Amino acid sequence: MTTKQKVLKAVRGLPKNASYEDAMERLLFLSKVERGLKQAGAGKTVSHGTVKEKMKRWLK
Repeated sequence: MTTKQKVLKAVRGLPKNASYEDAMERLLFLSKVERGLKQAGAGKTVSHGTVKEKMKRWLK
């Protein structure tokens, strides 16, 4: 599926009263999910332990 087809499908799936902001948020979300899946498929992941350590520092 092309990017244009994915965008059209996402927009068609929005409720009739959706705002421009709703559409943009949905498209950004889908873009980030797709990028993350590609990274995971390429083995570019972070271990659970590494994430826990980073979260400890961020939440100080």
